[in-house]
Amino acid sequence: MTAPLTMDHLRRYAISRSLFKPTTLSRAINKLGFVQLDPIRAPARAQDLTLRHRVIDYQAGDLEARYPRLAVEEDFFINYGVLPRTTQRLMHPRTARTEWPRSRWEQAQAVQEFVHSRGVVHPREVDSAFEHGTTKNWFGGNSRASTQLLDGMHYRGLLRVAKREAGVRLYAPPLADEHDAVNPDTTLDALVDVAVAKYAPLPAATLSRLVTSVSSSAVPQWRERRREALARAKARLPQATVDGCRWFWPIGENPGSRRFASDNVLDDRLRLLAPFDPLVWDRDRFERFWGWAYRFEAYTPAPKRVRGYYALPMLWRGHVIGWANASVRDGQLELEPGYVRGHAPDDTAFNPALQDERVRLERFLSL
Repeated sequence: MTAPLTMDHLRRYAISRSLFKPTTLSRAINKLGFVQLDPIRAPARAQDLTLRHRVIDYQAGDLEARYPRLAVEEDFFINYGVLPRTTQRLMHPRTARTEWPRSRWEQAQAVQEFVHSRGVVHPREVDSAFEHGTTKNWFGGNSRASTQLLDGMHYRGLLRVAKREAGVRLYAPPLADEHDAVNPDTTLDALVDVAVAKYAPLPAATLSRLVTSVSSSAVPQWRERRREALARAKARLPQATVDGCRWFWPIGENPGSRRFASDNVLDDRLRLLAPFDPLVWDRDRFERFWGWAYRFEAYTPAPKRVRGYYALPMLWRGHVIGWANASVRDGQLELEPGYVRGHAPDDTAFNPALQDERVRLERFLSL
């Protein structure tokens, strides 16, 4: 008789499948299925902090530098990031929820012709050529109208991101891919499976949010199918109730198998994780796994912050026991750790593990 699943099984399963053996950058992105991008650098961008645990000899900025040579695309999935080109193709042709007036389409067509004539363009080139002026952005401030137009064109598949310069997206015509006739339900299920594979195991509420995000953001033309998509996911995905919560994971996997029962996840290697790392992203699951609430406080007023501007959760021996804020000053890495219990573990193995992680961070940052 198979023993019932426990929260310990689910924790080990989540860590083992997400923190796989480091591999090449291309393979890591394929295994993750999607890497969220974020512009904040503290001490590095979230995508770099995520990939450094999963890519051999990864250094900050490698994704941006090597992006043009990889079979990946920047696009909006459940949020904005990089994903394999084969997955990105499933989301297009995309119909945005916001309908453009005829005047906007005329602007887009003119810019599209301009980009085709240049090959790759910087947003300032578009702004200089068309003088679209300024407009209100999502944060209430002013931004270049050309920037918003380029964003909208990219989202609609009229342009692609060819590369970045100092973090700025440079645009090019989309690749000449032929889009076969698609079955919306089959395609939507495939996209949901990508999200499930990245963030598994998932509490039922998180699965529901992911299906809604995929339906509303990745393929908004099919957002009215989200309830049916969720029902199909709940019917086909393996699942179990643990501690009163229904959990889901990818087909063909078993959180209770010997593969995930190894104590390798309880090793002495300490890892500081990005705020959007797959092990951290779902705040509900995080609290269920480790018994405390983690919040991303970069946009919280400083006096109200509990753990810091960009606190990196600290994973050690299969548990997130605290966090650390990292910064670089005068070429030196500074770490300010904090602990859920109010103090560092008494185990003599802890301080060497923290020091080893500091050394890895310094190497990653090329300090």
